[in-house]
Amino acid sequence: MIPPALLARLASLDLVARAVVDGALHGAHYTDRPGFSQEFAEYRDYMPGDDPRFIDWNAYARTDRTLLKLFEGETNTRLLVLLDTSASMDAFGRRGVLGQARDRSDEAPTKLRYAAYLAAALAHIAGRQHDAAGLLTFDDAVRTFLAPRLGQAQQVFHRLDELTPSGGSDWTEAFSYAASRMTKRGIIAAISDFYCDPADFGRALRILGTRGHDLIAFHVLDAEERQPRARGPLGGNVTLRDAESGQVIEVDAADLRTRYPERLDAHERALRREAGGAGAHYVRLNADEPLDRALLGYLRFRNRRP
Repeated sequence: MIPPALLARLASLDLVARAVVDGALHGAHYTDRPGFSQEFAEYRDYMPGDDPRFIDWNAYARTDRTLLKLFEGETNTRLLVLLDTSASMDAFGRRGVLGQARDRSDEAPTKLRYAAYLAAALAHIAGRQHDAAGLLTFDDAVRTFLAPRLGQAQQVFHRLDELTPSGGSDWTEAFSYAASRMTKRGIIAAISDFYCDPADFGRALRILGTRGHDLIAFHVLDAEERQPRARGPLGGNVTLRDAESGQVIEVDAADLRTRYPERLDAHERALRREAGGAGAHYVRLNADEPLDRALLGYLRFRNRRP
């Protein structure tokens, strides 16, 4: 198990993904799932970290270029990661460029960094299982879309390296966009802090659930969100700023200490209920904890799929 604070010391998301997946699967009964029909789509140049099994050595002998074969058609499955990049995802934890080393720090990463580690690890697992992987990032609009394809983990890593948090999050637009482009059944993995109305989230999930996709929602929270440190005096007020809207409000410190955990618990129960109603699997994650549980849970979820 690798603590998230140590992952940022690795040089790239490629190394992060490999370290996370290898650490999570060490000692687990895990095997690749070979065997899938495929249709050749196009070539592109090989990049470090790509699966060498997809190199066309005949083309290399003819052209002296290392070309990767990309496929479409019937893979084991298609995975699309939906990643929320709204401003609230960067509100806590250690900030910085994704994948860059930071000296002498044991602080948890921001939720967005943690979510990027998870997304990179899911893409790496997809490559190992001969699954096509894609990425959709969004805030109040869709910012990135890579349709699921075999052999494009490096493109996913590059897009994750370029994430910039901003704005709010429009789940309906993101899920509608994904539904219009995921025409064949696949797995949709949504990663967010889910600061949204649970009913709105449930309606957005059902957009994809009715298309036959298998849905898994990873709910990422920071330690300070789970137990906020009220810095005001007992009986006094504390000032809070909304990370997405910038709105500043004053709240009672005692209320924050006592009632906030109850409200957060009620919010999580509502999210779980909406996810269940849409046929989705709900997983709560802490940004200061290793990703092992999430990855092993995803594999169990993945392997239930025919």
